[in-house]
Amino acid sequence: MILAGGSGTRVGAGMNKALLPLAGIALVAHSVRTALEVDGVHRIVLVVRAEDREEMAAAVSPYLGTHDVWMVDGGPARHDSEWQALQLLARDVETEEIDVVAIHDAARPLATATLFRDVLDSAARNGAAIPVVPAGSLSTRDGARVAADLVAVQTPQAFRAPALLAAYRQAAADGFTGTDTAACLERYTALGIAAVPSTSRNLKVTFPEDVALAERLLGR
Repeated sequence: MILAGGSGTRVGAGMNKALLPLAGIALVAHSVRTALEVDGVHRIVLVVRAEDREEMAAAVSPYLGTHDVWMVDGGPARHDSEWQALQLLARDVETEEIDVVAIHDAARPLATATLFRDVLDSAARNGAAIPVVPAGSLSTRDGARVAADLVAVQTPQAFRAPALLAAYRQAAADGFTGTDTAACLERYTALGIAAVPSTSRNLKVTFPEDVALAERLLGR
């Protein structure tokens, strides 16, 4: 599941930032292309804004080969967008065609196929997995230092599909909206969430300078 419904306000694009060019192709195409390199990937769902459907299709279609990508309109919040995509996958989850679901931000175009594979494998073993990097030196508003072992969380994140679907169905029944996928799993399941080491190279394009940095990293 690739989330590509951002507005691009902070990056100053005046458009969906997933459509911004990076090394000659759209950010979202980098993520789709990488996901398709991962052995065992069964289906990709691209979550978009309704007004971006045609441009998204044009951006990713050259990189699909014989693969299909399903497209679905996102909701007002991240949780809603994930639920929209999960409903598309529900039948394949129930028939056990899909056993693990990975969720990735199109705004992280430098995630590698190896990271996808590591997260998927960890989720298959543990139930849920998220890539993390050391958070660095942090402090509270009053200047007190926080624990040195805190980490920053990235995507792709991966979860056993039946548990994920059940959690989101219960959240929909309760009217619960999680801040991220892991929050919903923590509320409705007893699954532990494993941490998978990542690197700062897997940056999220948020501000204009991030595009230039991502270009430089790709050049290496």
